[in-house]
Amino acid sequence: MNTTTLMITLGSVLLAGLAVEAIGRRTRLPRVTLLLVFGFAVGPHALDLFPVDTDYWFGLVTDLALVMIGFLLGERFTLPQLRRHGRDVLWVSVATVVVTVAVVAGGLWLIGAPLSLALLLGTVAAATDPAATYDVVQESRAGGPFTDTLLGVVAVDDAWGLLVFSLALAATAVIDGGGALAPALLDGAREIGGALFLGMALGVPAAYLTHRLAPGEPTVLEALGVVLLCGGLALWLHVSFILAAMVLGATTANLAHRHRRRPFHAIEGIERPFLVVFFVLAGASLNPEPLVAVGWLGAGYVAFRVAGRILGGWLGGRMAGADIAVRRWSGLALLPQAGVALGVALLAAERRPELAETLLSLVIAATVIFEMLGPLCTRYALTRAGEADGASRGDGTRRGRVSGAR
Repeated sequence: MNTTTLMITLGSVLLAGLAVEAIGRRTRLPRVTLLLVFGFAVGPHALDLFPVDTDYWFGLVTDLALVMIGFLLGERFTLPQLRRHGRDVLWVSVATVVVTVAVVAGGLWLIGAPLSLALLLGTVAAATDPAATYDVVQESRAGGPFTDTLLGVVAVDDAWGLLVFSLALAATAVIDGGGALAPALLDGAREIGGALFLGMALGVPAAYLTHRLAPGEPTVLEALGVVLLCGGLALWLHVSFILAAMVLGATTANLAHRHRRRPFHAIEGIERPFLVVFFVLAGASLNPEPLVAVGWLGAGYVAFRVAGRILGGWLGGRMAGADIAVRRWSGLALLPQAGVALGVALLAAERRPELAETLLSLVIAATVIFEMLGPLCTRYALTRAGEADGASRGDGTRRGRVSGAR
């Protein structure tokens, strides 16, 4: 592949993103779903029009897009936001993860799946696609208590997911007599703790440097440099780069008082092209063949995950005393699932190779379904909650974008 081919491909993908947005405005379909469908149509499993290696570029673009999304989601964790919605975010995120794991694992075990496989699939089911959820919220111009709670839950549920995955991995090792409990728990603690430490270690100087390297506001170089450095170090240290980027954003947002919005505004100004390329390449990487191979077990996984998300969102909202919209619609809005789930599944397959073929086939097949239909459910939930398309925030104001007008 030469530079000419790469430049033509990227230019075509970005222009296709504009066309997809125009279609979305006419059909009310989420941009994410349309970009995924377009990517699949031109990808190797359909028309095979992509002249580049989609597998290689998808991994690279995924890391770049998700680390920026993690940073932007971290802005949701300022002290004022936590005072308003922290209780809702905590209860909904914990309940959604715990109930999803319980329903998926228990349901699969009851219909005949081995207990170890059912437990691991339950933890994979707890993962959400932060990029798809964020993009639907952004495109819908949604704002209000439900939207704030949803983005807060999306930001933290992968941390809870990593924790329960470590517990499940340790439990399956004990159940099957193939390992000890402590090493798996230590690995999970290291991944989560390392991400928290890295995000704070970079966030403190990043907050201090904001509005000091340039008069009045940070340059794009400053903001992007810190975010990419965080992602790169997290990958090098084998800790969660999404969680590290989120903590970086939260630390920066809380400590950079006078110009808190400006580093996020800088990243918002450049993340959109990455997201367009990311979703198109994600669509190109979707392979429908595993849908047939997984059969009844895959259908059970999909059905149990939908039930677990909806039940968990309702239970968490009720425990938090949240608004009725949070209780009714948060679970449905959390259905998108992609890169994080695949990453957890790959790690599980590496640790338990005897389960790898079934586990990976099922997760890949379910990803096709949830990545296509999940954004539709998220948009529907935002509409039913009355916060899509610039609806009132509940405090008499309206918003043009998720985190402030661009």
